[in-house]
Amino acid sequence: MRSAMVTEVGKIGVLDIPKPTPTEEHALVKITSAGVCHSDLHLAFGDWMPVPAPFPLGHEGIGIVEELGPGADEYIQKGDRVILGLGGTGGHWCGTCEYCTSGKMNYCPDRQPLFGIFSEYISIWAPALVKIPEELDDTEVPLACGGLTAFGAIKKLRSMGVSEGKNVAIIGAGGGLGHYAVQIAKNYGYNVIGVDKGQEKLELIRKLGADHAIDASEATKFVTKEFKGLDACVIFAANVPAYNLGIQLLKVGGTLVGAGIPAFSEGSLTLTPFQLVMNDLRITGSLTGTVEDMKELVQMAVDGKVKTHVGRTAKLSELNEVFAEMKEGKFVGRAIINNLME
Repeated sequence: MRSAMVTEVGKIGVLDIPKPTPTEEHALVKITSAGVCHSDLHLAFGDWMPVPAPFPLGHEGIGIVEELGPGADEYIQKGDRVILGLGGTGGHWCGTCEYCTSGKMNYCPDRQPLFGIFSEYISIWAPALVKIPEELDDTEVPLACGGLTAFGAIKKLRSMGVSEGKNVAIIGAGGGLGHYAVQIAKNYGYNVIGVDKGQEKLELIRKLGADHAIDASEATKFVTKEFKGLDACVIFAANVPAYNLGIQLLKVGGTLVGAGIPAFSEGSLTLTPFQLVMNDLRITGSLTGTVEDMKELVQMAVDGKVKTHVGRTAKLSELNEVFAEMKEGKFVGRAIINNLME
């Protein structure tokens, strides 16, 4: 079968590899659509860590279950249409640690990452699969990571005490994760200030229903004038200046949730202990979501409350071009691979 892998830093090759056989509690899934995530780009270019070549990429998929390993039928059946990936955390989790037993399997210390969805087939741990209805189109495949990551971050606002009606900025609101967050935050009842760069992204933010769409260069001035500080900022832009902007926009007692992960080469946030203490800031991170979150998000999409904005559709053989376009910001929204045979 064909599979796209990192063959050297910054280069993707489509290789012929053996079709996998599902082992215990695993299912063989034929991939019908795959999403291209910014995390794939970071891994391909070694922004977070070096990866051994050849390294399998892809962690957003929709497909059909074709074969079951021993015990997998307890979780899924042949012919089921599924969404898979869970933001790259859907490889395995222990089920017994404090995180698993509290419903936070994505933080399990024994969790195994999932890569390799840029392939015709993948063998995956069946408990990590979420069955989806026919009403959910294959173009919604980026929900598997981009949508789930946004959902988890916005959901975390509630657990941090940011209630309905509060003023919340989505920084990177016109991007692959942020455009989901705008829709989810509006459904949660927040007053949404979408922040990004460029008229194309600002227009998308308006169409998604944000209460305000503001260029990042004008955000501090706008927020100071209109709100004198925000209740919360959620960061999806994968750069340190976006985090620093979010800190600046918060009012006393404000909450910052980080979801975008910049390259290590960008350095650290600019925040002094004095700022943290005197402004009573609450700063937390959010790592994707769980199977139950995925089920809830799928239902939101089926109900028309969340929709993927697809900015690029490509073949598997065009991944290098897609990555180059992503780095240069040549398209708005998500990229998907809808032909894994060419």
